[in-house]
Amino acid sequence: MPDEDEVRRVSTKMYRIVGANPGLRGDTDDACQMAWLEFLRRQPTLNDSHSLAGWLATVARRHALRATEKRSQVTFVDDAELETHESAESPERETLASELAVALWRAVERFPERHRRMMFLLAYYPELRHDQLAAELGIATSSVSRIRQRCLRTLRRRLESQGFSYP
Repeated sequence: MPDEDEVRRVSTKMYRIVGANPGLRGDTDDACQMAWLEFLRRQPTLNDSHSLAGWLATVARRHALRATEKRSQVTFVDDAELETHESAESPERETLASELAVALWRAVERFPERHRRMMFLLAYYPELRHDQLAAELGIATSSVSRIRQRCLRTLRRRLESQGFSYP
């Protein structure tokens, strides 16, 4: 295992070798650190300290080249296309939406079986018509709207009692 002075000397040499290539300069620090990590993991058998410097420089250069290749594979989006992409939700909004979804389904679990089934169908099969909902639930078509309104009203009350507000 190299001593502190040798580590410092080899690190400086490795940094200069990798950083000498203008295309790799941005990845020099990370590549040199990865080379040292690989040295510690693999513990290669080397004859002398000159071999160590060469081995580390080669490994660091390869890591820097891989990082450069990964960056070159990134696909950039044209500014005109940015307007069509939806903006990402903030972590806070994602968390609130997730908490609301959990609270919603917990509230639905407390419904009678037929009402739970209706809420499931409305959530996962919104394209169903009233007659299809009625057939699935085994109720009259004229009862679908009334039961749906009752379920949604009850659900809203339960969510508001837990601190969720309706927009």
